[in-house]
Amino acid sequence: MSGFVDEAQLNVTGGDGGAGCVAFRREGPVAFGGPNGGDGGKGGDVWLVADRNVASLLAFRDHPHRRGENGIHGKGKDLHGRRGEDLKVHVPEGTVIRDMYSGEILADLMNHGDQWLAAHGGRGGRGNAKFLNNKRRAPTFAEQGEHGEERWLKLELKLMADVALVGFPNAGKSTFISTVSAAKPKIANYPFTTLEPHLGVVRLGDEVEFVMADIPGLIEGASEGRGLGHQFLRHIERARVLCFLIDLVALDGVEPDRQLEVLRQEVGRYQPELLERPSLIVGTKDDSVPPEVLEAWPHVHMSSITTNNVRKVLNALAELVSRARAEEVNQESNIIMRPLPENAWVERTADNEFRVHGRAAERVVALNDVTSPEALNYIDDRLNKLGVNKLLSRAGARDGDVVWIAQFSFEYHSDM
Repeated sequence: MSGFVDEAQLNVTGGDGGAGCVAFRREGPVAFGGPNGGDGGKGGDVWLVADRNVASLLAFRDHPHRRGENGIHGKGKDLHGRRGEDLKVHVPEGTVIRDMYSGEILADLMNHGDQWLAAHGGRGGRGNAKFLNNKRRAPTFAEQGEHGEERWLKLELKLMADVALVGFPNAGKSTFISTVSAAKPKIANYPFTTLEPHLGVVRLGDEVEFVMADIPGLIEGASEGRGLGHQFLRHIERARVLCFLIDLVALDGVEPDRQLEVLRQEVGRYQPELLERPSLIVGTKDDSVPPEVLEAWPHVHMSSITTNNVRKVLNALAELVSRARAEEVNQESNIIMRPLPENAWVERTADNEFRVHGRAAERVVALNDVTSPEALNYIDDRLNKLGVNKLLSRAGARDGDVVWIAQFSFEYHSDM
């Protein structure tokens, strides 16, 4: 079973907030003094963190669920519950995070240490001490803890490499990378030997170092999904330099010039701007072709077996990488924050049914005990202050219509 996984689904859930406490002081002969119920602790958040020491998304293939720690409930004597620990989930550099259902890109964690808040922990409920006021001298209710946010995500890995080796199956990519680095991909004389990308670190002397990626072989129609298609074309996106390896032996009958034409065509169809990247064209297996073929070849050629011209190719790649690095500006990660709307708004979901949206309104009912008359009065007061009743009236709600807020529903009455 492959140890490299470049796509995965991930379910993240923030920890639940702890519940607030209902408690009263006992002062001598007075059974119930003032309220002193403490607040519940906030649930832990779930963060995704780019980590250069994580090679693939393998950890999520069989275990896709990650959850923050729950907050602790409040206690009497104004004791607040401890907040839940945040959970940091480590992913490879170059991980793109999408909403699993809409496909919308939410974050792109390119650099080591980049992090994105994937799921908010639930807010802790307030204890009854927080509801003391001039009208409410002995509140007998407290807030429940808010449930943590839950969402399903799709993770896609786009390898971070300085040089991407692009070529037909059996063009010699795996042999080349195994010759010049410690990478050990599978090598054989049949197509699609490489079924997963491999990274290798190339060192030239003490100061020159770059990362090379062996991308599985492309064929005509790859940009439309033929062969290994889009599954591996995306790994070319992050490379600073493209190295087109052309099989001079052409055992499969595709002549060198046609190989280069097809490779450029497929890369360009997948993402046209990739053709603007610095590139090097290299003929491979020069130890297996007659001299007249080499004389007719207009680009550099090499043999990974005899190592002829291998150093020359590496020096050329190192120069292109050095120029590309020098031209780069520091780019911030493409992390997109879309906070939930705080203000309430109303959606008509059926002829006699409405739903109230907005984090503040949803929190009012999520955090409170709807079975307590005193708590219900508090909920009604809070919704009025948020303008929910006016919004429902403007939306056309009539007496008896059903109104939903989060998982709570009630009948609308105009005199609410």
